[in-house]
Amino acid sequence: MESVAIILFILIFLLILFGFPVAYTLAGLSVLVGIIFVPDFFDLLPLRFMGTIQNVVLLAVPLFIFMGLMLEKSGLAENLLDTMAILFGKVKGGLAISVVVVGALLAASTGIVGATVITMGLISLPTMLKRNYSPELATGTIASSGTLGQIIPPSVVLVLLGSVLQVSVGDLFKAAILPGVMLVVCYILYILIYAARNPDKAPAIPPAEIAAFKKDNYVKKLISAFFFPMLLIVAVLGAIFTGIASPTEAAAVGALGATLLTLMQKKFSLTVLKEVMRGTTHLTCMVFLILFGATTFALVFKGLGGDAFLVDAIASSNLSPMVFLAIVMVVVFIAGFFIDFIEIIFIIVPVVAPIFSSLGIDLVWIGILLALNLQTSFLSPPFGFSLFYLKGVAPEGVTTEHIYKGVIPFVLIQLVFLILVLVFPKIIYLI
Repeated sequence: MESVAIILFILIFLLILFGFPVAYTLAGLSVLVGIIFVPDFFDLLPLRFMGTIQNVVLLAVPLFIFMGLMLEKSGLAENLLDTMAILFGKVKGGLAISVVVVGALLAASTGIVGATVITMGLISLPTMLKRNYSPELATGTIASSGTLGQIIPPSVVLVLLGSVLQVSVGDLFKAAILPGVMLVVCYILYILIYAARNPDKAPAIPPAEIAAFKKDNYVKKLISAFFFPMLLIVAVLGAIFTGIASPTEAAAVGALGATLLTLMQKKFSLTVLKEVMRGTTHLTCMVFLILFGATTFALVFKGLGGDAFLVDAIASSNLSPMVFLAIVMVVVFIAGFFIDFIEIIFIIVPVVAPIFSSLGIDLVWIGILLALNLQTSFLSPPFGFSLFYLKGVAPEGVTTEHIYKGVIPFVLIQLVFLILVLVFPKIIYLI
């Protein structure tokens, strides 16, 4: 029976790699195997579904998606980028630094990678190219800053990981803050070093342009660009960290706040609301269809004794916890080239989570490592999803080669940082 469980896992993984729909592959194969091999399968399945539906934490998913899509329509990203570009304008590479900072703020406001990369690509890439930035630095900066939504809270990735690992989402959010900030600092340091060595490929903004921007209500522009996004971030994360609200309640506050900000920016309309609601419904249905398929798979896998078999196999092989963790990290990294983070969270993580738990490994730390790992694979050539998002909105003349070359230094930074958190796990508890 255990061999059937392993064959089922491998078969599902292969079919997904060949492009079969994830939700239907998970559910369809699992149901067929469950009917044949698992006693009382149809008696147990509705109970598992109801347990999933009654998980209040998962309500945060559509609310955070709504918040991110609504903020995308508000125009705040454009205002932020213009203001940040002037703030760092005198510094060589200042525009690229402003892209990283704005990407981090958008990540903390939305938590949706695709939305951030596309928004930043449309707004900042033409501007950077016009100012004679090298296409490699411009594309690498945008793609990498867009993936910060994987690790900087509130992140949909962390919400889903919290649900699957059965750890507090609030604890994951707290643990992710310092790694997220440190990663932003590492990006900025790289840009400063690159600009110092290649000043012609990352020029400063001309003083006359900075003076012209500052001449007309500069303080008002500064306050309006920073105040509202920061207010939203503080409202969402502050409510969670102080215990005033649960992650789900804070997500509702964020959704309402994003709507009010769009209204204040005079970008709100019934058309915008319909687009946001349609997008939210589409993404939420996709997540939950995969979740139900993953729930079916988990029930069958456990019913066949697959989880117990893996735990026994790890124990009998005398693998140390760190070696097993390293193997899982490599598998997740490679899987991230081919399948989306949602599938990885719902297929691979439920299989390995009980093993980590039996080995006495801190599951909050595992959650942060997985989020960083998924962020890195999102960015890695040749199949990183972030690269496809950016190529889709890049102007003519920006090639795939430019994007691949541009992200390699940032991928190396990510890998070094991932190893750092792996070797020094207490980093996540310094806040």
